[in-house]
Amino acid sequence: MSDRYADEAVIRRILTDSKTWAFVGLRDNRERTAYDMAELLRSRGKTIVPVHPAAETVLGEPGFASVAEVPPVVDVVGVYRRAAHAGGAVDEAIELFGTYGPRGPGDVRAVWLPLEVVDEDAAKRAADAGLDVVMNRCPAIEWARLRLPR
Repeated sequence: MSDRYADEAVIRRILTDSKTWAFVGLRDNRERTAYDMAELLRSRGKTIVPVHPAAETVLGEPGFASVAEVPPVVDVVGVYRRAAHAGGAVDEAIELFGTYGPRGPGDVRAVWLPLEVVDEDAAKRAADAGLDVVMNRCPAIEWARLRLPR
């Protein structure tokens, strides 16, 4: 696998300029990576939107059953599902961002696939739709590596 979807400038911009992250696969389960990453990004000032068929409230934020139900305020869709299921969530993210209209200055519209969630076809579809894509990277590791402020 290449590092095509690991551009440092894109990662830095997503982590610093984004305000709201939808976490696909996020449940109220502290044992899961999605919960850890949502909690970390929330501690860094991000708003978290849980997305899971159970539509649970997580970290005090109301959940949604699918990306298609998420209000159009999201900057990043993080896909914390197995790679075999990532494509559908990415396609929903493409649809969601397609409803936003033209990009304005400073708009972040991105899909983030974490470590071991690799779907080259889905990543290409998102990039072809004009979204920024990060794949096979961990927000916590990248935050530390880039020495971003806490």
